[in-house]
Amino acid sequence: MAVMGVQMVVTLLVASIMQRVSPHCSLARWLLCNGSLFRYKHPTEDELRTLSGKPKPKAKKERRMNGITEEKPLTVPRDIDLHLDATPITAVDALVLRYFLEYQWFIDFSLYSTIIYLFTEGYYCLVDAQNEINIGVLWCLMTVIFSIKILFTMMKHYFRSEEGGERSVCLTFAFFFMLIAMIVMIIREEYLEFGLEPGINSICHNLDILLKQQGWQLSVPFIKLGFKIALVALCSFLGACLTFPGLRLAQTHLDALKMAADRPMLQLLLHASFLPPVIVVVLWIRPITRDFLLNAPMGKDTVQLMSHSTYNTFRLWIIVILCLLRLSLTRFHLQAYLGIASRWVEQMKREAGRISMLEIQRKISRIFCYLTVVALQYLAPIIFTLHCVLLLKSMGDYSWGLFPEPVGFTPVVEPSTAPPIASSEEEEDSEDVQIAVEQIIGALGAFRNIFSSIFFRGLFGFLTWWVSVCQIVTSLFGLYFHQYLGAS
Repeated sequence: MAVMGVQMVVTLLVASIMQRVSPHCSLARWLLCNGSLFRYKHPTEDELRTLSGKPKPKAKKERRMNGITEEKPLTVPRDIDLHLDATPITAVDALVLRYFLEYQWFIDFSLYSTIIYLFTEGYYCLVDAQNEINIGVLWCLMTVIFSIKILFTMMKHYFRSEEGGERSVCLTFAFFFMLIAMIVMIIREEYLEFGLEPGINSICHNLDILLKQQGWQLSVPFIKLGFKIALVALCSFLGACLTFPGLRLAQTHLDALKMAADRPMLQLLLHASFLPPVIVVVLWIRPITRDFLLNAPMGKDTVQLMSHSTYNTFRLWIIVILCLLRLSLTRFHLQAYLGIASRWVEQMKREAGRISMLEIQRKISRIFCYLTVVALQYLAPIIFTLHCVLLLKSMGDYSWGLFPEPVGFTPVVEPSTAPPIASSEEEEDSEDVQIAVEQIIGALGAFRNIFSSIFFRGLFGFLTWWVSVCQIVTSLFGLYFHQYLGAS
């Protein structure tokens, strides 16, 4: 039981705290209900009648006595002098939000997962823990899986819509990203340095050794082709899931810039937060970044600004800082989304004709009800990218540059010795648990022997890069749509 002692205790402690504290103190709930976000309340029917100058409707009994039985839809002129009241979002207001429980659970789980990862990183820096399993890696891996699940849930919400062509948009971008992924797969490592090809070769080599011991033969070309086809399918799926988050990011970015028109420093930060996907994509283009920094031209000579390991550490820190920058500007993007209600009313006033009272109330209420959907669309790609980078560091055997590079988390199973004779039921239970732990560690050791750090460097580096590519494509299309197509 000493194999995962300290890490297991901390994990159980954090899980217990998460279960007890989340109902009372939640980061996700605080993000929406700390008083910094303001929603717009829809006007009541009486307020709309007063603004339009309509008399109060007669009672049903009086209407039946006068022979009026048919109720006509209540409409008002579009150019009425309507002003919406803003009020801070409270915890009671948040209960009506769409997917609020999923949003709260996912954000809180991501926070606790990051805390456990930070603890394990500090633990590995201070203690020689090469015989232990890095539990922080397992939590980060679960966070990545849950991020994909959340994005898929959001995509299903749009995919099932019968109005607006959301289904066609998802399918179009899915096929478009599949085409881009197939093109990326044939680019040589001299230009895009993911390390996928060396990673696949290492898997094939390890599998070949393992299967030859069993008397089997491995078809290397078939394994490579199957892996690349599966990766292209995953890229297409992720591209479809990230389509509407990218379109929404473009809209909230434009609205946030308008909201901060009189604050140049905030506008600068908003522009900086829109560029991280571009920077991440460039970091894996070898001729622009690694080759330039390792052989920087200085007149007729070249100067090496940093080593290969330093560049790997530099790239990890840059992505983490960019993710933190985006997280720090979450409130401004959410408030910009909530401001759609006020801007829609101002646009309605410039139009001619009449509009039903129910449509006004429904439009303003719907904007607020989808606040958590917008929050998930903004936060899920950031959390996905951040935890992919954390996995890239740990499973790829990189270093943060603060301490000597860790040995890794490959579990080492010591030779088994003859178990002592059980003298009580507690000793028998302890032996059973010890045997189960050794079996799990042995399985993980065999898994790590097949999937080496070279493979994980290529896989998580590619996933980090691909998410940024999807965000660039969808957000740029969203900027074009909202500025030109949507305006027309």
